[in-house]
Amino acid sequence: MIDETALLAALNSTPVRDGRPRDLWADDAALRQWAHEHGGRGDARALDWLRAARDALQTATRDAVPEPELRRLLAEVRQLPEVDGAELRWRLTAPPERLLAVELVLAWYDVQQRRPGRLRPCGNDECRLFLLDHSRANTARWCSMKTCGNRLKARRHQERARRNPTP
Repeated sequence: MIDETALLAALNSTPVRDGRPRDLWADDAALRQWAHEHGGRGDARALDWLRAARDALQTATRDAVPEPELRRLLAEVRQLPEVDGAELRWRLTAPPERLLAVELVLAWYDVQQRRPGRLRPCGNDECRLFLLDHSRANTARWCSMKTCGNRLKARRHQERARRNPTP
């Protein structure tokens, strides 16, 4: 099952390092490990679907929801009710190679429903990471205060100091 931590790890798998965008999931072995850690398959088709889901969810979190991509991912997917004693559970059915990618989409949707507006891109335009704001005031702006937040605050301070030099 995909939880919020796994969802963020997937969304944040395309960081900028040393000024260059990287794709941590370009390496099949790294993505295969992530898939196995979350109960998924590691075959080539499953990895392709995971990358497609990640890309669509990154776009949906930054901009508008890419409906055609999500429709393609969710085609032939069903949730069926199962009764076990006094419990009702929903069983997800999907083509096996798409199951973990579908779970990733459903985890994203669940966060959007339970925590509207809290999953968003980092406020640093040079960063490609995402954050899930857990603050009461919903005011978090950066993926990390230590890196992006501190860097941007220092940059703004330097710009103000240049515009208004002290005598």
